[in-house]
Amino acid sequence: MTKRNVVFCAVAGLSFLFVGAGLPHQPNTTEVHGLNPANMDPSVSPATDFFQYANGGWLAKNPVPAEYSRWGSFEELTEKNYSDLKEILESAENNGAAQKGTNLQRVGDLYASAMDTVQAEQEGLTPIADLLARIESVKSLTDFSATVAYLHAHGFRGAFAFYVAQDAKASTNQIAQLAQGGLGLPDRDYYTKEDEHSKMLRDEYVKHVAKMFELAGATADQATASAKTIMDIETALANASMTRVQRRDPNATYHKMKLADLEQDAPAFSWATYFAQIGTKEPGMLNVEQPDFFKAESNMLKERPIADWKTYLRWHVLHEAAPMLSKNFVTANFDFFGKTMTGAKEMRPRWKFALNVVNGSIGEALGMLYVQKYFPPQAKQRALEMVQNLKDAFRERIQTREWMSDETKFKALGKLDAFQVKIGYPDKWKSYTGLAIDRGPLVLNVMRADSFEFQRDLAKIGQPVDRTEWGMTPPTVNAYYNPSMNEIVFPAGILQPPFFDPNADDAVNYGGMGAVIGHEMTHGFDDEGSQFDAKGNLADWWTPVDKIAFTARTQFVEREYDAFTPIDTLHLNGKLTLGENIADLGGLTIAHAALEKALAKHNPGLIDGLTPDQRFFLAWAQMWRANYRPEELRRRLIIDPHSPGKYRTIGPVVNIDAFYTAFNVKEGDPMYRPVNERAKIW
Repeated sequence: MTKRNVVFCAVAGLSFLFVGAGLPHQPNTTEVHGLNPANMDPSVSPATDFFQYANGGWLAKNPVPAEYSRWGSFEELTEKNYSDLKEILESAENNGAAQKGTNLQRVGDLYASAMDTVQAEQEGLTPIADLLARIESVKSLTDFSATVAYLHAHGFRGAFAFYVAQDAKASTNQIAQLAQGGLGLPDRDYYTKEDEHSKMLRDEYVKHVAKMFELAGATADQATASAKTIMDIETALANASMTRVQRRDPNATYHKMKLADLEQDAPAFSWATYFAQIGTKEPGMLNVEQPDFFKAESNMLKERPIADWKTYLRWHVLHEAAPMLSKNFVTANFDFFGKTMTGAKEMRPRWKFALNVVNGSIGEALGMLYVQKYFPPQAKQRALEMVQNLKDAFRERIQTREWMSDETKFKALGKLDAFQVKIGYPDKWKSYTGLAIDRGPLVLNVMRADSFEFQRDLAKIGQPVDRTEWGMTPPTVNAYYNPSMNEIVFPAGILQPPFFDPNADDAVNYGGMGAVIGHEMTHGFDDEGSQFDAKGNLADWWTPVDKIAFTARTQFVEREYDAFTPIDTLHLNGKLTLGENIADLGGLTIAHAALEKALAKHNPGLIDGLTPDQRFFLAWAQMWRANYRPEELRRRLIIDPHSPGKYRTIGPVVNIDAFYTAFNVKEGDPMYRPVNERAKIW
């Protein structure tokens, strides 16, 4: 089921916290100083293919496990976290003395509920029977609006998205936000692209929808007709939706209006009913991200019979609830969204699914138990020191940018100084007081948890921003920058090898975690983040001349990645991935500058026959090692703003002069890029 929206730019494109399953992570005892020579392929010259040189040994020995669609360093660390969290969850599950209403009780009972497949088989559709009955009772568009509201308030998607977030142009205020949504496939492009692979996926999706309706009791003819209705409605919604590239422009998704204006633009939907049902009759000013979408949907509501919209809502309840129902629904859901969409061969073990449910529903309750056991205070302090070193290096880089005026530099430095840094875990934990979790049906537990979070967010409308809140849970193997908060956030989960190793030398740590820190910092100054000021407001703080110069430099990056073809003849989308590619280039550049400052104080010289710069770039490359299934690679080229691992490795390094010196890359080598074609931004 859906979770509240969080505006951020993450370092890794993971669809959820723990993607899939695999073999438990085992520390490699041959690893020395943070780099494992066995991961490399010395038969390949770094000047020919740096990614293969750095990772060829690992790539050959690490095919994608059956439960995964991608396997790389992030997944390896995820597996280590799986093992750690499983101990916590099983201990909580078996703790008969846990006091009711405590985090320990909630975590243990929710995990037990998610693990109880016997109960799921016995219950069948019973846990969602009331929802289906509510949908069946819909007789009018007013009823439809009230039902959409009820579903949204209990974690189900459909029709559009509602959430509460900061006002992009007044970041101290929190307002209600409405956005396009209502699709069953991952992106509007799946409905609009006309290549053979997209057509095949649409055909398979229609078959999947029909199968789900049959499992819910429909006849074959009824299921086929319902699936056609779903595809017709969702295709129309997709055609009315903005592309991912269009949505990267924050000004294009900022349309502040009164409720009365929305009611005039999209009159078929009863907005007064919707807001009354979710619990806020007077939502105040709204940000409607895509007004044209809501106008189009309103016309669709008038044109299609109410029976079609009831079918649409039934589908979205079945779709969202499927992983939590009986085995036939779980299997059918995996067959399409796992096997067909991502290429995964086997379903994750149930305990890993259960772990994700707990983390997704009451993540900070679990996170509190996790950091108490696995995140020592000294790790947080070391990470804070690295952040400060990176900030110092970035400050010097800004001051020496010849293409920026003093006026723009002054404001850029002010924004850098204003960064809020969050390491490991929140200073103030979320309270779950009042949330009832028991060992009953999983769907009902998750609905209660989603409703609890929905009401928590709803209460924020018109209230001051709580800058202690986090957008990721502590065990997450990821990091993010939030432009409206102007903050960089590094959960405890990622502050471990191979990204951060207290036993590794500076070159390896700066090439790994240092570049991740620099990546998140650079997001504040990428093509999107650069549109927000030091206070997190969407505001133009650049001089016109400097903005032109900045854009010209970003176009070097866009063209570079447009030329990459990860699979068959499919190119990367340089516009979709631009922000992440700028952040990779900036992060690695800044981390190298910080390393040079560290080496000026202490330079250990050669280690394992490698210079500090060689270890630095190898650490960067080994961080992005990954094998992909073809289906997953195709999927990510449509929806993921991050480039695949190979291109995250080679894309930045060919623009950094120190790389050429470190590995003796010369004109004529495949990794060589002419000096006048190297992207230089930060």
